[in-house]
Amino acid sequence: MGRYNCPYAVGAPRVLAVVVCLWILPLRSGAQSVDETHPRRGAPVTLLQLNDVYSTVPVDGRGGLARVATLDRQIAATGRTPLMLLAGDFLSSSVASTVFKGAQMIEALNAIGLDVATLGNHEFDFGLDVLRQRMREAKFDWVVSNVIDRETGNPIGGAAPYLIRTIDSVRIGIIGLCLTHEGMPTDRLARVELVDPLAAAGTYIPELRKQRVDVIVALTHLTYAEDRALAERFPEIDVIIGGHEHSPITSAVGTTLISKAGSEARFVARIDLNRRDADAVEKFYELIPITDALPDDPAAGEVINAWEARLGKELELSVGRTSVPLDGRNTRVRSMETNLGNLIADAIRADVDAEIAIVNGGGIRSDKVYQPGSLSRRNLVEMHPFGNVVCKIALRGRVVLEALNAGVSGLPTASGRFPQVSGLTYRVELSAPTGDRVRDVSVGSKPLELDREYTVALPDYILEGGDGYTMFAGARRLVSPEAGHLIITALEQYLAARGEVAPTVQGRITIGQ
Repeated sequence: MGRYNCPYAVGAPRVLAVVVCLWILPLRSGAQSVDETHPRRGAPVTLLQLNDVYSTVPVDGRGGLARVATLDRQIAATGRTPLMLLAGDFLSSSVASTVFKGAQMIEALNAIGLDVATLGNHEFDFGLDVLRQRMREAKFDWVVSNVIDRETGNPIGGAAPYLIRTIDSVRIGIIGLCLTHEGMPTDRLARVELVDPLAAAGTYIPELRKQRVDVIVALTHLTYAEDRALAERFPEIDVIIGGHEHSPITSAVGTTLISKAGSEARFVARIDLNRRDADAVEKFYELIPITDALPDDPAAGEVINAWEARLGKELELSVGRTSVPLDGRNTRVRSMETNLGNLIADAIRADVDAEIAIVNGGGIRSDKVYQPGSLSRRNLVEMHPFGNVVCKIALRGRVVLEALNAGVSGLPTASGRFPQVSGLTYRVELSAPTGDRVRDVSVGSKPLELDREYTVALPDYILEGGDGYTMFAGARRLVSPEAGHLIITALEQYLAARGEVAPTVQGRITIGQ
């Protein structure tokens, strides 16, 4: 087994031992021997956490729900009854979900034996009718405490406002909380009421206490700041199993353990619980990497592979047409305006209703010219294969200018940072010093105002500093990477809305000496 580190945190006013054990290597077939020597062996409750899972299969060799099923079976083989929980964001967004509207995720989660899920912001991407249908198809339970159907006055889709599960005589109370702001498609939510998460917790936690549960778990899809606020307001919550952020996070706030297990099932968080007496809950935490050291569960793998085979066929379906050739050649999208660069920039600007869009030319990877005719989903994946997400930020004009100067700094050599744009025009003076080459920037028909704030659409890759775009650090995020749509989803929706496109080189970018 791998090396591990076990820091301890003890909080007040309730006596609570939080034991954090981070194992570097995943469990293998010798899972039972691990439990026989681990101090958690006396803890009767085992929680397994997933959150923000968009792909049923491994991504870059890590993750994969069939491997998660094997982990679950291995732990069950030690005589435990693991409770698998999913903290939201799984119906969307991915290429497969764009095609199947999340049906493949529900069937895969059914196959791996998921026990309980709550909603994330991306569960609403296809509208309430599709969400209700997916909730009906699930064999697992839904717990949603703060999304109320206005027609029935009850949680959406027949979800429970709270659940109580008993494992080895330990009564576990679970509430489910979804964020109400960032990334929520407000135009699709007229039929539901989004209750403040803290208010909903204030309603149902006292109910759980009345029913004398031994452990309280909040299954949340909130920001980390909101999870902290929840822990501070309600110290009787023992564990917050959270989502939304895509990086693993483990912390203790007072007596509450907060866990976020990253994204794409690259990790599963294992939390073992032991109520030692009336005032003490002991927790053992393990972040388990999901790699090829865990083989696929055969039954789950069969379900998942069947959907993957269907996806291969669905990718060939047409999503729109172009009446002109689309130029995606690498040397051109990385050094000058092209009509395909314009099309993608226009699509992401429309997706988040921004004034400006900036797209790094290196993200356009097909290196070919698409002839007039039908465009398939596979063509869109060829154009942008990285799974990048559309984000929206607020920037002063001077930062927009700084970004454009950084983007053209490699000219005349073709460079992945070269900025394809929408909503603005600019001129490059190659003879000027690097960092001060961009001239005559206009947004719409008006000159760029250095002190005015503009809304800017861009890929999460350059938002996070990729290709040298470091100037976006600290920008006010209006649509974060966790909340945005895939670029190829935005492009497909843009094409579907228009049927046929005919983008041209319009003089958005002029390059001179």
